[in-house]
Parts: sequence; structure tokens; C-alpha cells
Amino acid sequence: MMFRRYFMVGVFGFVLLLAAGAQPVAAEDPGKNAEQFISGLADQAVEALTNTDISKQDRAKRFRVMLTDNFAIKTIARWVLGRHWKKASDAEKTEYLHLFEELLVVTYVDRFSSYSGESLKIVKSLVNNPKDAVVFSEISHEGNKPIHVDWRVRTKDSVTFKIIDVLVEGVSMGQTQRSEFASVIRQHGGNVEGLLAELRKRVG
Repeated sequence: MMFRRYFMVGVFGFVLLLAAGAQPVAAEDPGKNAEQFISGLADQAVEALTNTDISKQDRAKRFRVMLTDNFAIKTIARWVLGRHWKKASDAEKTEYLHLFEELLVVTYVDRFSSYSGESLKIVKSLVNNPKDAVVFSEISHEGNKPIHVDWRVRTKDSVTFKIIDVLVEGVSMGQTQRSEFASVIRQHGGNVEGLLAELRKRVG
């Protein structure tokens, strides 16, 4: 139960760190570039999405823009579906990508209205190759133990980044979703349509 509480708090923290648009950075060090990308997200997200005066509809619109600007949604969605991506028809792939984005919006948009002062601290970064890096951070709130959140980011030009995974206390959100989706597909005889039906219910 304690781990689950930390995990959910961490998920809330990662959502708060979206931004109104991916911001290019100017440092020469690719690790520093990645760090600046992540650290620059928090204030923009808080300003854009935590205002209690905006409607749920407007908050959802803003969140969707931030999500598509800063996360490699298609890359994440395909990886989460795993080997089943190749088995899916073109129509199933198109609907799945749409439902995957809708699921993220429906699941997380309301979390912004309960923001209570969480803050982000960059700890370090690790550059794995010219395109990929991991930014290690801590999300903290007064009186609570910091949550460790690691951001896997990818770039094509060393200055503009997209997030491809988030690890909360060492648990990959992408892997967690991948396992869940695989389980749903197994329960429906290995058919992707079974997952699509479940996703339709969740976002409906």
C-alpha cells in the first residue's frame, strides 16, 4: 500500500511537469540540454493548467497540446502495444493511436486542479547515445519524502526533446501500461479488438 501511494503521487508529479510546448535549449552539453528541457516544464505546466478558474474543457485542450508537444506519443503507444502492433490492421492501429492519446487525457487532466505545491529538483543526467538521455529528478512536497522520477528523453537535433518514458521510483510507466494492455489482449484471445473495446469504455 505504501509503494502504491508513492507510485500514484509520482504519477501525479510527472503529469504536472508537462509544458505548453517543447522549448529548444542552447547548452553545448547534451546532458545539460536534456536537464534544461525537463526543468523548464514545471512552471509552464503549473501556470497553464492549475488555474481553478478555467473550465475542465479548456484544461483538457491545454493538456492535449502539452502532451503532443512534449511526449513522443506515437513512439510510446507503439512500444506499449508491443508485438501486437504488427498483428493489428491499419484501421486498428489508427483507432488505437487515437484511443491511447484520449486515455492519457481522460486519466490525468483532472489531476491539475488539485495541485498543491509539488516542486521538481534535477539531480543529474546520463547520456546513453547521441539521441537518448535520462534525466534523474526528485519531486517533493513539504513534509513528504521526495519521489524519484527519471525521464527518458529523445532528440533528433540535440536541442529539441521528446519524453519517451517516465520511471517513478524505478517503475517504468510505459512498461506498466504495456503489461496491462498485454493482459487485456490475452483475456480476449489475443485479439487487439479486445483492447480497443476496453479503451473505448475507458474514454467514453
